[in-house]
Amino acid sequence: MSAHAMPRLKETYRTRIVPELMKKFAYANPMMVPRLTKIVITMSVNETRDNIKAMDAAADELAAITGQKPQLRRAKKAISNFKLRKGLPIALRVTLRNERMYEFLDRLVFIALPKIRDFKGISSKAFDGRGNYNLGLAEQYIFPETNIEKSEHVRGMNITFVTTAKTDGEARELLASLGLPFAK
Repeated sequence: MSAHAMPRLKETYRTRIVPELMKKFAYANPMMVPRLTKIVITMSVNETRDNIKAMDAAADELAAITGQKPQLRRAKKAISNFKLRKGLPIALRVTLRNERMYEFLDRLVFIALPKIRDFKGISSKAFDGRGNYNLGLAEQYIFPETNIEKSEHVRGMNITFVTTAKTDGEARELLASLGLPFAK
């Protein structure tokens, strides 16, 4: 990507979505229109306690999907029922902002989600009451950046869309206009 090229979804947000939302919700100022501030992707790596190399493979996959090196997350406390010791690496997290965030959202909406078999849209019940949305994916193979032959395990991920919306209705309207296919 060249230094001056703006992501397609960001351009669409500025030119089309902001005026639509201003009209729909009667905002007095364009700065009042909700916007997407960040996308946080977390991936649990359960097989780490048996095979520490699994964390490296998962980190490579998540880095390929997001275009950013993931942060290692460790267990905060020991839980014997899950064979979990304090300090054991258990998950990966990536926080995307600005251009990378819009590019990831573009690939998610137009490439990855349509690959899901029998896909009828995402649930509109996963809002948290403060304008943020959580989306759970069962496998990482829907992204074209992952190599199925090289990967050993199917890993799910949680994707959190953090917005500046005050209500879930405003956030739903924003995410739907950005292209997220909500189920009817």
